[in-house]
Amino acid sequence: MDLLPGERQDLIMSRLDSAGRVISADLAGEFGISEDTVRRDLREMAARGLCVRVYGGALPVGEKPGTLTQRSMEAVEPKAALARAVIPWIGAGATVFLDAASTNLAIAQALPADLAVTCITNAPQIAATLAARGVGELVVIGGPIDAHVGASIGAQAVREAERLRPDICIIGACGVDAEAGISAFDADDAAFKRMIAARSGVTVAPVTNAKLGKVAPFGVLPVKECSVVIVEHDAPEDAVAACEAAGATIQRAEARAR
Repeated sequence: MDLLPGERQDLIMSRLDSAGRVISADLAGEFGISEDTVRRDLREMAARGLCVRVYGGALPVGEKPGTLTQRSMEAVEPKAALARAVIPWIGAGATVFLDAASTNLAIAQALPADLAVTCITNAPQIAATLAARGVGELVVIGGPIDAHVGASIGAQAVREAERLRPDICIIGACGVDAEAGISAFDADDAAFKRMIAARSGVTVAPVTNAKLGKVAPFGVLPVKECSVVIVEHDAPEDAVAACEAAGATIQRAEARAR
């Protein structure tokens, strides 16, 4: 098949749309080119935000979410159920980091007011929720706020967070995939999440069905490096099984409060 690079890449995009992933070796055989050429195509496509490269191929990019406020109004009950599942992981006296995520906002709303914890966040909306409810002690990471992410994720925030050693990090995810792991749409946000997770004793990733099996452009960490990935009660079995095969510990949230 004698194709120009642009034509090949258009075909690769059509394969991604139809199959949900592409394998470099298969594309090389189909197009009659070397795998190095396929990898170059995938690198160019990834640089344009058209796909996410993984070992042996590529995955499609998930849909970029709205602002933290917009996200907090979506899938309200599933996020509340995930929040209820996260609470038992937070022991009295623990230091807990909550990054900018709408599910983490639901967790801030669900934390028992009498639970003696120290909460740290880089998200003003989460900080305001915790302060209004009077939950434990509150520490806010400073610096310029990224309006879309809804948090401080720049150099100042990183410097402040580098001094932290949380007992538990509850990490927000734009995508969770067995191959691509936890991922985010913003490079600085992904770097911040990666840094704070590495400094935490336990990392918990609560994930709605909308994020499971999806991939964002910037990797955070493999699913097996999370202490637990908490999914909805009706999370798709194939996506859950793939994450377990990749080494993840999966916990299902209950359908509703008892």
